[in-house]
Amino acid sequence: MRVLIVEDEVRLAASLRRGLVAEGFVVELSDNGPDGLDAARDGEFDAVILDVMLPGMSGYDVVRRLRAERNWVPVIIISAKDGEYDQADGLDCGADDYLTKPFSFVVLLARLRAVLRRGAPARPAVLSAGAVRLDPGSREVFVAGDPVTLAPREFTLLEYLMRNPDRVIGKTELLDHVWGSGDQADGNVVEVYVGYLRRKLGRSAVVTVRGAGYRLAC
Repeated sequence: MRVLIVEDEVRLAASLRRGLVAEGFVVELSDNGPDGLDAARDGEFDAVILDVMLPGMSGYDVVRRLRAERNWVPVIIISAKDGEYDQADGLDCGADDYLTKPFSFVVLLARLRAVLRRGAPARPAVLSAGAVRLDPGSREVFVAGDPVTLAPREFTLLEYLMRNPDRVIGKTELLDHVWGSGDQADGNVVEVYVGYLRRKLGRSAVVTVRGAGYRLAC
């Protein structure tokens, strides 16, 4: 198994390389974002271990570029950025796992084996439905190639609909997942925000299924 480590901390990179080689992996190193991206593109690796704060290009941007090019090599992000939003950003970019520094090599090895078992099936990081494209990582939305600005709640509602394209979603479920159970919102707010989406995306973008809920038009 061939693994690429993209890490600018020399001692950490060398330590990871020694450990993985001892476990039977073939390992190559890169110490900056652009070189790591080129290596991941051309090296036919089975997995990539990727830092976030890299010279030249962030790890987030490396993953975005790979996924935009339909390169689905499994990626584990390793980073000292340990906030929940940092981790969410890494996963939304298209990474398969996120491990915060400092971490146990035993845990990293187990997670590496897990992503290798899953393999690299095609799974686009950018969601699409008809003319609408939504990038969870950059939080950008496009309709027929043109950018559309959505308020945070509008974006969350659209993302939930796009992640459930093949079913009708009721108001209660939308309130739970988009507004949260702690919000004292009623079903009317769902209708209001569906109206906002229709004005920005097109009147036919969200379909009302009478008595059942809403679904995204494909």
